[in-house]
Amino acid sequence: MRITIIGATGFIGGQIAQWLGASGHEILTPARAEIASPAPPNGRGTVVWAAGLTSDFRARPFDTVDAHVADLGRMLRVGGIEALVYLSSTRVYQRCTETSEGAVLSVRPDIPSDLYNLSKLMGESLCLTSGIDRVAIARLSNVIGPNEGRRNTFLGALCREARGGQIVLQSAPNSAKDYIWIDDAVRSLVELTTGASEGIVNVASGQQITHVAWSDAIARTLGATVKVIPGAKPAGFSPIDVGRLNGLIGTERINPLSRVAEITLA
Repeated sequence: MRITIIGATGFIGGQIAQWLGASGHEILTPARAEIASPAPPNGRGTVVWAAGLTSDFRARPFDTVDAHVADLGRMLRVGGIEALVYLSSTRVYQRCTETSEGAVLSVRPDIPSDLYNLSKLMGESLCLTSGIDRVAIARLSNVIGPNEGRRNTFLGALCREARGGQIVLQSAPNSAKDYIWIDDAVRSLVELTTGASEGIVNVASGQQITHVAWSDAIARTLGATVKVIPGAKPAGFSPIDVGRLNGLIGTERINPLSRVAEITLA
């Protein structure tokens, strides 16, 4: 099948392109500057929208809205799309205790970090109301992989501190988030791209890993110590409901903590 991947130079988009290409699919990887151009004569086929911002979104609000909404809208106007897979985020559950795909969500437009959640939700809504026959929304949790220590993420920061000899936790040790290994994330996204599923699917491990578990594992690997600042406040999210994903790919997942040696590679 013909598959167009927007954001194929990114961490996740590049892996999706590699997996799908190896399976014999025809892969198109236009630059974002080309997405408003007329579709190829045979159309774009299934489009995977993997363009977006991650850790630097707070400093780039306009780029965040462009990547998650405005550029997407320009492509949808041009057409030539048979099916669409939009990569969203489980951050949209930030103010929720219920994390199923049908949960009623809450955002605060007066809080800068919520701009990311609002932009992802608008992107989701734009896709779901576009009139395209099959639309799948993948709400991704924290996707990690080899050499995570080089990335501008929470785990990357822990690795950099550990190489300096000490990790200083700024949040309460029992703070926790859901992390999914890149292979499991891409396997899920490939299934959403090539299968018949539609609607919203949480792409997550379904397991929480605490900040202290990460800190201890990374510190042991790199020979560092761990310190928690006095009065550190809790941070993190509620456990993510993965019931629908389990129905698509099964329950087996890689435990990211078992891959610390790969994460900490310099």
